[in-house]
Amino acid sequence: MSSLCDNSLSGPMLICTPVELLELAVSVPLVIEYEDVLSRQASSLHLNAQDVGDLLNYICSVARQQSIFFLWRPLLTDPKDDMVAEVAVAAQCNAVVTFNTKDFGSINRFGIAVLTPGQFLSKLGATQ
Repeated sequence: MSSLCDNSLSGPMLICTPVELLELAVSVPLVIEYEDVLSRQASSLHLNAQDVGDLLNYICSVARQQSIFFLWRPLLTDPKDDMVAEVAVAAQCNAVVTFNTKDFGSINRFGIAVLTPGQFLSKLGATQ
């Protein structure tokens, strides 16, 4: 979610990509982390508390809630990134989309691609 907060390509990707083209996976701890990040960054994103709640409710309504039965920690250098990696592994995701690609290299061993939002949109365009 921090990539949404850098006012770059991932915000429009999250909002404008038709949900039927994606399968999002989240866990309860990951949604709580998203809420924390969005709440701290709300003013710079021109969001109010209602907007943050609406965005999180939307994400939760379209995402699959993934239970985590095995913690892979420590897997990545940032413990908060480990939450993303654990959801990706448990949900058997094809990819994680992030600007922070250098810190996610370790999940390649699980067969999960690490893509920037631009790379993701390019792949998405190639499949349409």
